[in-house]
Amino acid sequence: MVLLDMTVLSVAEPDLARSLGGSVAGLQWTVSGYTVVFGALLLTAGAVADRFGAHRAFRVGIVGFGVGSLLSAAAPNLWTLVALRGLLGVAAAACVPASMAMITRLFPVPAERAGAVSVWAALSGAALAVGPLAGGLLADAYGWRAIFLINVPIAALTLALTAGRAVRCPRGERPIDRTSQLVVCVALGLATDALIAAGSGSGTHAAGSGAAAVLAALLFVRAERRSPHPVLPAAVLRSRATRSALLAGAAVNFAMTGLLFVLPLLFRQNLHMSPMRTGVAFLPMTLPFAVNPLLTGRIVARSGPRAPMLAGLGLLTSGCVVFAVAVLADLGYPVLAIGLVCTGFGVSFALPALVGTVITTAPEGTAGAAGGLFNAVRQIGATVGVAAMGAFVGVDGTTGADDSARALLLPAALCAVTTVLVARRRD
Repeated sequence: MVLLDMTVLSVAEPDLARSLGGSVAGLQWTVSGYTVVFGALLLTAGAVADRFGAHRAFRVGIVGFGVGSLLSAAAPNLWTLVALRGLLGVAAAACVPASMAMITRLFPVPAERAGAVSVWAALSGAALAVGPLAGGLLADAYGWRAIFLINVPIAALTLALTAGRAVRCPRGERPIDRTSQLVVCVALGLATDALIAAGSGSGTHAAGSGAAAVLAALLFVRAERRSPHPVLPAAVLRSRATRSALLAGAAVNFAMTGLLFVLPLLFRQNLHMSPMRTGVAFLPMTLPFAVNPLLTGRIVARSGPRAPMLAGLGLLTSGCVVFAVAVLADLGYPVLAIGLVCTGFGVSFALPALVGTVITTAPEGTAGAAGGLFNAVRQIGATVGVAAMGAFVGVDGTTGADDSARALLLPAALCAVTTVLVARRRD
């Protein structure tokens, strides 16, 4: 529900404009406002989950998401909806790292935890991928308000399923440095805003937010050095395995989210597909999420995360190369479908292994912080992917074959380099 909302509203913008009016900037902020707040608060939300109990943070986030969704469905104008989307971002940030910490509590046995993490990661990737299809179906059938109303019963069901004592997590003793947390929220929020602005061609906006983000980042580094309880615990970053997982997580989200931005435009421009047909065309990428995670979980439990991590990165690299060749040679959908299959299996191999690495290597009592850091890095990778690959798309949403191929080779190059770096790690 939380990750679906990152992409589900993008296809409903025409219906939003007809219903609520407003400027183009307002429409953009209905989508990006959620992303900016969500990305900015992930680190802090992880620390809060560790300090006060992950199950408490999770349930508060779910309640907030359900209530916020209900209010969003009743929004009377566009800027009210933008503000409510920001509140949904707060609730979403409370849920994601807390859910990872709850998994460590529910599944203390490593083999069982690997399977649970695989399911979590698969749903994470699939939710991003099916967002445009789900949004298109709901908006076409019932209007944009249905996109928010569907969250209410899901939130209620989630609360019921997590009501037992089994999911209760102990409070941590590590205090929260409020100054450092505030500064890192500002830095992440400004950086996300700058990347979104760069992707939409707003150079002045991007430069201003980028400069402010750099300044906030410098202040954060200074605050971290002085803090007795830093936002980023040294123990979390000490492991080379964790650092490799963070790099690979950013690369995977760069590729997947960038592809989800560029490929629908190519399907519409080159293959003349409707939004509904485009959603169906993505099935070769989304179906592996339903079948592959269990296999990945078994591999991780038996032999560790290294093999599926490398396999996933390799498949992502291959898939992006196939896309570029298909576009340059105008080979049509059957060849593009091969790239979609490679991408789907690549993500569903890599993500469970990466999440498993981060959770397994996190010291006792820091699962929330580690999960928040991992998801913050993934979010930054996704935002950079859309901005970088979107730079090759014209303002009218069209692009030539050469520019499209260059855009598709960007994630191929990044995933290839990341594969080499991960393969060289020996610990």
